[in-house]
Order: sequence, then structure tokens, then C-alpha cells
Amino acid sequence: MKTPPRCPRANAHAERPVGTIRREATDRLLILNEHHLRAVPDRYAAHHNHRRPHQALQLAPPRPDQPITKPRCTSIRRRPVLGGLTNEYEPTAA
Repeated sequence: MKTPPRCPRANAHAERPVGTIRREATDRLLILNEHHLRAVPDRYAAHHNHRRPHQALQLAPPRPDQPITKPRCTSIRRRPVLGGLTNEYEPTAA
């Protein structure tokens, strides 16, 4: 059975992540071609699952790609993601 489009109650598990990606990534970017259209959500999903802090997890990412360590220095490195649309931060050695 097909779900009707734009009906949040019909498929709430899919509407939430699709809406988040749409608001935070694709609505703020000019999509150039089909390859770019496929690459943007993939890169955003990788950032969301591996680097972005989540409040329910005490500001830890759900599946970190690096071990989480306590910052021992005050210097932080910023890395732009999706052309500067969002950023990733990590502590650096002084």
C-alpha cells in the first residue's frame, strides 16, 4: 500500500529524517546536477551519524568514527562540511 505524499502521520518514521535533511541541507544549497543531488544527502547523513552531537546521548554522536576523548587543550579545529553549510569541531593538540 502506497503512503500519500506529505502526510506526516502516514509514515512518521520517514518524514522526520527527510524533513531534517531538507531543512538543514538541500533547502540551503543550489543543487547543480543529479550527482550533486545524490552526494549532498549522503554526506549529510555521514555527518549526522558520525560527527554531530545528539542531546539524548549527552552530546555524543550515535556512531563515532573516532574514539571520543576528553579535551585536554583549549584549541579547537573547525572543518566545514557541505561547503561551509555546517561545521565539525574537534580538539587539537597544542
